[in-house]
Amino acid sequence: MTMLDEHRAAAQLAQKAKTDVAAVGNVAIWGNHSTTQFPDFYHATINGKPAAEVISDEAWLKTAFLETVQKRGAAVIKARGKSSAASAANAVVDTVKNLVSPTPSGKYFSVAVVSDGSYGTEPGLIFGFPVRSDGKKWQIVAGIEHNDFAKEKIAATLKELIGEKEAVKGLL
Repeated sequence: MTMLDEHRAAAQLAQKAKTDVAAVGNVAIWGNHSTTQFPDFYHATINGKPAAEVISDEAWLKTAFLETVQKRGAAVIKARGKSSAASAANAVVDTVKNLVSPTPSGKYFSVAVVSDGSYGTEPGLIFGFPVRSDGKKWQIVAGIEHNDFAKEKIAATLKELIGEKEAVKGLL
């Protein structure tokens, strides 16, 4: 469901920038499909420019944007009385299409995959990463540098996922 979160993040960025959602790219969703996920606005682009440059309101990006994306599922359920199943289904279709099609140069998409230890994550943990595909095989995008704010958010979602793994392990 990280693609669903990516769609939600792209929509929020596009709305704030007063542009079409198709103009938004590289919105990686790091971590869990939960309220700790980190929609990475620092590396996102809008019309080819850094999103944080197009949207200079860093306070909005760090608060309202993150919270809206993180809590969007609950907000939809509260407003409609049911989940956004069609949006989730569309996100699954987009994920599969992205995995079986070559990713355009310089682009990536979000998907929760089994961690290989990238970015300090625990190997074997299911974690949302930016991914590229050649149409046959996918790989986690390497070399993305994070500032302290992003590192803190990624550490929080990693901690939550490790906690969930330990809780489930205790039930087995």
